[in-house]
Amino acid sequence: MRYLIPVIGLCALSACATITNDENVPVALSFSDGSTGTCTLQNKRVTLSAEIPSTQMIRRSDDNLQYNCTSSNGATGVGGIPSSMGAKIVASAVFLDLGIVDSITDKHRTYPASFVIPVNK
Repeated sequence: MRYLIPVIGLCALSACATITNDENVPVALSFSDGSTGTCTLQNKRVTLSAEIPSTQMIRRSDDNLQYNCTSSNGATGVGGIPSSMGAKIVASAVFLDLGIVDSITDKHRTYPASFVIPVNK
């Protein structure tokens, strides 16, 4: 019994602490001139084609979400949407895994909930 409590405590402290976020995050996209069109969206984990305006489920990643868009009136937009680090990574880093597991899966990253794509005529 004398050794049982320290062993249980050690086992509890050595467990992995991972973030339970979904792999995908919804991002509402629209054009700055209010038109419709299509975009190719890409980061290191996903490439997809999207109708604009719409809400797309984007795979979380630590790199920018690159977009290449063409509106129905011929305007174009090229650029990137930055990803940011969520606050849950701090909680994960407090435990013994130091956020390593979440860094591999990128589940600690997020994109803005909505983004207006600037288009040039």
